Amino acid sequence: MVIDSGALLTTKDVQALINVDKSTIYRMAERGGIPAVKVGRQWRFPADQIERWLNRRTHTGHERAEPIGAVSDRTSSDRSTPLEFVPSSMVQSVANLAGEVLGIMAVVTDMDGKALSRVANPCGFYAAVQEFPGVIDRCVAGWKRLGSGGLAPEWIPSHLGFLCARTFIRVDSRLVGMVIAGGVRPDDWPPDPRLQEAIAADLGVEPSWLTPHLEGVYELGTDDRARVLKSLPKIADLITSLAQERRDLHARFDRIAALADRTGSPTSPLAD
Repeated sequence: MVIDSGALLTTKDVQALINVDKSTIYRMAERGGIPAVKVGRQWRFPADQIERWLNRRTHTGHERAEPIGAVSDRTSSDRSTPLEFVPSSMVQSVANLAGEVLGIMAVVTDMDGKALSRVANPCGFYAAVQEFPGVIDRCVAGWKRLGSGGLAPEWIPSHLGFLCARTFIRVDSRLVGMVIAGGVRPDDWPPDPRLQEAIAADLGVEPSWLTPHLEGVYELGTDDRARVLKSLPKIADLITSLAQERRDLHARFDRIAALADRTGSPTSPLAD
């Protein structure tokens, strides 16, 4: 198909270009996964932007470069978790809220430890080391290990020595992600010299470099630690509610799109 760069393409035009069904295109447009504008109750697609978008797909093998936490534009058959229905901005807002309310670091991840948000309210120690090569990869591996423990939140030392705790996000009785809080000073802080040497070796710095940064962790008393463990499941429940509501909304869109395809009704709000 030859694209007129000044045109506004219809859904059928885009179907011919990317070979997916209408409901997927509508869903991608609603979520900002494809360049689109709404004209009245109909979606139109600026041809010049679609052409650039297609070129990125061809050159990179995916639809667009996405920041950590971005929600991918997969078809419903490709979705691996209901959390993909929740926009990254919502996930980040919950992480920010958790960091502010709990007064410590917070991040939302999937069950493999992959971050679905940026780390909110990072402690000074984490902020100082996060840009070093390999640190994020080791954090992801550590977050994934947190998912293999018991169901109840508990404080566990991280590879950087400070304490982390997590709770699970559940949708339809499935564990689909985690809310992780951390950056908390354990009772035996700073770490013993062997751990400090190991951390410094991983970072490629002298152990003395760590000394001023080790004090940049959050200090919580016994009561505050217990408060965090009690609050984490409530924060996870908020994401669960968002995921379930957005999933149900998309299911309704799918049913409307399927009905429009069968009837060809011009009155459908998603029809061309």
